[in-house]
Amino acid sequence: MSSMTLHEAIHQVLIKHGGPMTTREIADELNWNGFYSKKDGSFIIPYQIHGRVKNYPHLFDKQGSVISLKSKTGIKPVSISSKRKLVSGERSDRKPELLMHEKNFKSASQIDELVPIDPGIYAIRISDINKLPYPFNEVLETRGHNIIYIGLAAQSLAKRMLGQELRARGHGTFFRSLGAMLGYRPAPGSLVNKRNKNNFTFPKSDEKKIIDWINENLLINWVVQKDNLNELESILIPRFQPLLNIAKNPSALNELTRRREECLQIARH
Repeated sequence: MSSMTLHEAIHQVLIKHGGPMTTREIADELNWNGFYSKKDGSFIIPYQIHGRVKNYPHLFDKQGSVISLKSKTGIKPVSISSKRKLVSGERSDRKPELLMHEKNFKSASQIDELVPIDPGIYAIRISDINKLPYPFNEVLETRGHNIIYIGLAAQSLAKRMLGQELRARGHGTFFRSLGAMLGYRPAPGSLVNKRNKNNFTFPKSDEKKIIDWINENLLINWVVQKDNLNELESILIPRFQPLLNIAKNPSALNELTRRREECLQIARH
């Protein structure tokens, strides 16, 4: 747990930002950076920010939900070196930075024996954005990172992340989106006699090509976590706007939706 109190952490966030922030923005930043952690491990919410700044009128100015600093004195700036060391795959008390730290990612070709059966949240990066087809490579370049997907596994990371999303064992949303983006298409009419008309699949020969592409180009990290998975996903996806996330993503790509819809139409007829 951080040695800072909540009002000290709020103060540091506002100094770092350099201007006013809403209570939601402050809460999201604290849930991300780990400056302050609640004893019960739950997420910091905007109402807590609202309540705390009211107790320190000499430090903060509050206009509705917008918080700003009255003074930068009285609280020493936080040292970045004092933050907790991050370890790949470590069991986490919901620290998002543990998941997203670039040094913790491993090649998809090396994780089959490492992924646990526990629930958790995972992130996927691409090692070289130029391996993406146009216009996806240019979109990711404008976003200034190489994150292409963030997902959760409510029951098992081994089953959901590894099996369904990376190895085509079942119906993985990411695997379907990736295949559609790369130009693969399902067999015509392959969903005609299926009860579920949405879970299209690719021919086995194409699945193997997609898996080979995954192993060659993608980097994976995860954290084991049981609680607050949806809440954590709802913070990380809007923050990073991963290339292949559609749900919860304010910058979801119309081109990806179009290619997935094309796959559905081919498989349904």
